[in-house]
Amino acid sequence: MTREGVVCAGAWCVDRNTVIDHWPDEETVVKILSMERQGGCSSHNMATALRRLGATFPIEAVGLIGDDEDGRLLAGICDAHQIDRRKLVLRAGAATPATNVMISRATGKRTFFYAAGTHDLQTPDDFDFSGTSARLLHLGMPGVHLLLDAAWQGEASGWLPILRKAKAAGLKTNVELVSIEPERLSAIVQPILPYLDTLIVNDLEAGAVAGIETVRAGVTNLAACREAGAQLLQRSNLDLVAVHFPLGGIVMTRDGRRHEGPSVRVPAAEIKSSNGAGDAFAAGILFGLHQGWPLDRALTLAHAAAAASLRAGSTTGAIAPWQECLDLAERWGWREAQT
Repeated sequence: MTREGVVCAGAWCVDRNTVIDHWPDEETVVKILSMERQGGCSSHNMATALRRLGATFPIEAVGLIGDDEDGRLLAGICDAHQIDRRKLVLRAGAATPATNVMISRATGKRTFFYAAGTHDLQTPDDFDFSGTSARLLHLGMPGVHLLLDAAWQGEASGWLPILRKAKAAGLKTNVELVSIEPERLSAIVQPILPYLDTLIVNDLEAGAVAGIETVRAGVTNLAACREAGAQLLQRSNLDLVAVHFPLGGIVMTRDGRRHEGPSVRVPAAEIKSSNGAGDAFAAGILFGLHQGWPLDRALTLAHAAAAASLRAGSTTGAIAPWQECLDLAERWGWREAQT
């Protein structure tokens, strides 16, 4: 059987994106400049980003959301993007996960106020990969699921039986992480490393899982990121690790290949928010891997997709077809290569 497509499973939520003129001190007033309601979280972001990049292969949604207004919004987004949502369950009486994303116009930085909703209800039983002919699983997000992050029927966490189901179904596996406390993130991720084929993370997450300080005083240490990637490959069955950071990214493989590349020099006037930029980067990598691209080309697309995504407050609304993303990056230019 020829396998193609991506299953986007686990974390589906609604983002209420609110742009404010600046981040306020407590007990002060801030002006709201705009508000919108869009899809969010790793599974939605990957699924819609792949479609916006121009993916013609099947994309499947697996998850648990509420049978409420927000849940129906997510279902409608799936339908509009031709994402198979037969295994995206809308549960009556439950609330769809939601995040109030506060975006400072002054800095472009985001602050998240998160309501877990059905993420606190999900168990391994809610993940069904039977019958899929997809090639890749994108699973998220360890660290924000009450039951899945905890011990489950003698297992270190509920993520382990999910990943074993995926492997039994013939899927290659990738996990989306979230930047929580390093010790907690490492404790959740270490047991699942043997079941992962790829890991696409930011500099802080790579350092947390590898136990290496990769960022100090807000500055990324490129050598430490290389070492973190090497350590993750050595301690796991991973075939590929990608680490991204504001100025660039690294892709490393088990067979010894390594590609590094700078990020796009995005004009300040074009930046609306960094909301979803990491997801856009991951989508570029997975798009390239699925299509059999050389790793350096996949890394270039990852940076270009992330740059394009910065033009909107929503996670994926500004991502364009892959060639347009690459053309945009060439027009804006690239940062200096890091050493």
